[in-house]
Amino acid sequence: MLKASIAVLVSGGGTNLQALLDAQACGVLKSGVIRLVIADKPGIGAIARAQAAGVTCAVIPRREEGFEARVLEALEQHHIDMAVLAGFLGILSGEAIRQFGKPILNVHPSLIPAFCGKGFYGLRVHQTALDYGVKVTGATVHLVNEIPDGGKILLQRAVEVQPGDTAEILQRRVMEQAEWKLLPQAAETIAAEIVRKKENMP
Repeated sequence: MLKASIAVLVSGGGTNLQALLDAQACGVLKSGVIRLVIADKPGIGAIARAQAAGVTCAVIPRREEGFEARVLEALEQHHIDMAVLAGFLGILSGEAIRQFGKPILNVHPSLIPAFCGKGFYGLRVHQTALDYGVKVTGATVHLVNEIPDGGKILLQRAVEVQPGDTAEILQRRVMEQAEWKLLPQAAETIAAEIVRKKENMP
C-alpha cells in the first residue's frame, strides 16, 4: 500500500511524537509512515522515543549555522512528503517553507487565534490563558506558513479550565484531551490526501 513519508521535528520530551507513533501502531495513522525524526538538540527524550520505535533520528542543532539547509537536505534524502512540528520550538523561515514545498503541520496549545504567534509556546501559552481568566482553552493543528501560527486551521478541540489549575496542570490536560488526539487525526487527513494525489498521477 502506498503511504506518505512523514518527518517529525522535535525539541523536547517527545510526547506528541509518541502520540503519532502510537497512532501509527494502532492504525489511526494508516496513510502515512514516520520515516524520520529531526531533533534540534542532543539528549532530549524524543530521541529515545524515536530509537525505541526504530525510526531514523537525525540530530541537527538549531543554534548551529546552516540549520535550515541541513534540515531541508535530510528531508530530501529521506523523500519526505510531509513534515510535522511536534513540540518543535523553532520557527522555520518563509524561505525554508517555500523550498520544502510540501505540507507542514504544527500543533499549538491554544484555540488559535487566542494566545498564539511569536513568543507563545510551552507553559507561557497556558499561563497567559490563566492570567486572562478564560474558562475554555484547547489546542489547534494548522498548516505552517511564513506567519507563526498563521496557517490554515485543520482541527481544534476545546478543553475546560478547572478551578485551581496551574500552567503545568492545564498543559497536561490540553495535551491529553486535545493535542494527542488532534495531531494524529490531522496527520492522517493530510497523508491520505498526499496518497490520493500520488495514485492519480499519470
